[in-house]
Amino acid sequence: MFGYIIINKAEMKFKEFDLYHAYYCGICRDLKRRYGAAGQISLSYDMTFLAMLLTGLYEPETREGTCKCLVHPFESHATRNNIFTEYAADMNALFAYYKCQDDWQDEKKLRGLLYGRVLEGRTEGLRKSYREKWGRLGKLMQAFNQAERDPGADIDTLAGLFGQVMAEIVAVRQDEWEENLRRLGFFLGKFIYLMDAYEDIEEDLKKGTPNPLKERYACPGFEEECRAILTMMMSECCREFETLPILDNVEILRNVLYSGVWCRYGAIREKRKKEQDAGQGKEKRDAGKNHRK
Repeated sequence: MFGYIIINKAEMKFKEFDLYHAYYCGICRDLKRRYGAAGQISLSYDMTFLAMLLTGLYEPETREGTCKCLVHPFESHATRNNIFTEYAADMNALFAYYKCQDDWQDEKKLRGLLYGRVLEGRTEGLRKSYREKWGRLGKLMQAFNQAERDPGADIDTLAGLFGQVMAEIVAVRQDEWEENLRRLGFFLGKFIYLMDAYEDIEEDLKKGTPNPLKERYACPGFEEECRAILTMMMSECCREFETLPILDNVEILRNVLYSGVWCRYGAIREKRKKEQDAGQGKEKRDAGKNHRK
């Protein structure tokens, strides 16, 4: 369900991209150090946004370094690490564990079951480090997974539950910024869930798997309705972001929120339009052949 909270590289300065990538590599290092190679597999660009958001807000001491890795064995990459890259790594691993559980329950994916068991052992320490948060996230994820399996669950309920999950993750501390971060995370989570449902709608229709947009898909104005809802979610998310006193990384964070989150949407729309145009062209050709007969 991730892969939407990314940068728009085309609208980013080189130095900004280098800084963004340094945090990404920093999270990768933290995943390896805390969870081994199994943790690194779960690495997501979405958590880079989280680490940079919290770093910009709280301005912790940040270590700069370089590293090489299996993906880039011949050149060094800059890294940035702090308490929030560690937190992002922890949340990344935890989400990967929940996803494995969900994949096994929904589709009986053996690979997900085995990977989940590896992560279960390595994320055991999170229960102690985030005792209260672990409990709240566990209950929220259980409610979300149960709602997903309910054929009668509406999209507002499902998106709201995932929004609560993201709110819990983004609000890292109980302080003066907690409510702003919770609201930011809530609307960001709703956007992620809605984007995921929007992207998967055609595949889910073919497979017969649940998708809360199924009833809307055949209705006129489906695309416009989805765009309007997604825009509303991101508008609320951006509103909360602009209330935060962030100076460091602010242009990178705005790149993500105002532009990057729409990159995947644009790619989906373009692909869908090409497929629809190709289908209409085929229908016209077939109609022409039948007419000549």
